Order: sequence, then structure tokens, then C-alpha cells
Amino acid sequence: MGATEENLLSEEEKKLLACCKESGIMEMGGRKIFAERLRRPDHLVICGGGHVAQQTALLAKQTGFRVTALEDRPLFADAMRRAGADEVICDNFESGLKKIAGSSSTCFLILTRGHRYDGICLRAVLQKERAYVGMMASRGRAAAMRKELAGEGTPREALEELHSPVGLSIHAETPAEIAVSVIAELIMNKNKTKKTSGYDDALLKCLTADPAENRKMALATIISRRGSAPREIGTKMIVTPDGKTVGTIGGGCMESRIIHQCLSLLREDTSAFQSRVVQENMTAQEAGEEGLVCGGAIQVYLEVF
Repeated sequence: MGATEENLLSEEEKKLLACCKESGIMEMGGRKIFAERLRRPDHLVICGGGHVAQQTALLAKQTGFRVTALEDRPLFADAMRRAGADEVICDNFESGLKKIAGSSSTCFLILTRGHRYDGICLRAVLQKERAYVGMMASRGRAAAMRKELAGEGTPREALEELHSPVGLSIHAETPAEIAVSVIAELIMNKNKTKKTSGYDDALLKCLTADPAENRKMALATIISRRGSAPREIGTKMIVTPDGKTVGTIGGGCMESRIIHQCLSLLREDTSAFQSRVVQENMTAQEAGEEGLVCGGAIQVYLEVF
């Protein structure tokens, strides 16, 4: 959809867009509109600093989470810093959780050293906005905790959200294996809804550069995909007239062809808004060279800034 006057959205269409649950192409009034449901940066709050918590923090950082650790023992708080936590709060759990605001993208993991501390954390977390709450416990202890909180008047819906025992059932035994099961469950939970990550820091820096520089650039956004295309809907890449890129939409032959399409668009001598939708298909041979199972296809929206 171009930025021309006839393409402006009506109030009814704006309301429909506001209710969009997933990123993708919508049809409204005979037009196809690409809508993005943006995901906030994933934030993981780990209550506890023991061996499982340390391994979980390590893996969470590798999979893109911003990690906040809460631990009341200085020695274990230091261990969480070494494990890569972005923020470590060394305080008692009740006070520490008052410093942490929940959100629709905040995941809470309760990995403390005892039942009493689990209860303190869980009571506080269930009062916050959250995307996920998990607690490491045996089935018996988890059932007892749910019964205890239900007796205190905690809504049933909130207790049903609790993942405990925490993690996917992979018969994990060591702290590292338990961390794998926990992070796998977190990833599965957050990826249930198709959202896009929007514009990362590098893209924003490029797009908001000093306008006095008067630089043209093309922005390529994946708006649909099928098969084994390597990147998700909403993935973005900037192409400048000299062929330099910021970001990637998957690399390989498909990306190379999209770059050439962007350069062609940038060379057009016009003052009008420039945009187009292009489709690229990856052959089975190309897919094999990229290490994918079979070919895929992407639709990409190109626009010039």
C-alpha cells in the first residue's frame, strides 16, 4: 500500500488494524494491507541464583532474552553476573520484585532454593502483567502451592497460567539439561503468536540519520513466506545506492536478488513515492546450498526513503 492520499485508511480500517493479532497480510475494502504486530524485546526475570538459574541465564542470553536476576545472597548474585545477566538485583525477593515492572513481554522464572521463597515470589509475580510464569518444583509441591494460593483467593485463571513443573518434558537431569528444557518452553510460549521484532538499533540508526545528508535508501520487508524461507515475516533490510546493506533477510541467492531489485528501484529518476512488492523463490538446489530442507518463497515490500 503506497503513501498516496487515496490509500489513507478510514477510521473503521484503523480500528480493524488495531485489533490485528498477528503480523501478515490483511484484506480490507478490496485492498491488501501488510500489518505488523510488533514484539517488545523479550525480558526474562529469574528469581534465584543457583546452578540451574546460572545455566538458564547463559542460555537465555544466547537466545535473545534480556535477563534480570534477583538473588538475596551476594555470592550467588555475583555468579549470575558472571553468567551474563544484564541486571542483577541483590535484595530479598519481596523487595526486589517491587523494583521490577511486568509487561506483556516479561517472563518470570522462579528458581529459588526453597518452598518459602517460591511462595513469596509467586504471590508477587501473579500480581504483575506477564507473558509467562514458571516455577521449578516437583508435581506434588506444585500442586500444594496451587492449593495454598487458591485458598488465599488467587483467581483460578492465574493459577492455570503457572508452568510448574517448569520446562518441556525431556527427562532433563543436570542443571544444563534443565536449562535447555526451560528455555525451550519459553521459546515455544512466546512464538505461539506471530509477531515481528520491528526495527533493531542498527536499522533505526540508519533510518533516522541526519536528513541533511540527503541519502536515499531502500527498505525491504518480508510480508509473506512459505516453505523453508530462512527468515520470518517482518524481517527487514536496508540497501543503500552503493550496495551496502544493514540487516539481512536471509542471505544467499534470494537476498542477492532482492538487493539488485532495491538498487534498480533506487536508480529510478522520480520524485514520486517509490515502492513495489516483489516475490523471490528459492530453488531446491539453492536451498540445499543454504542448508535448508527444500525450497521456499518470500514476498518482499520495497520502499525508498
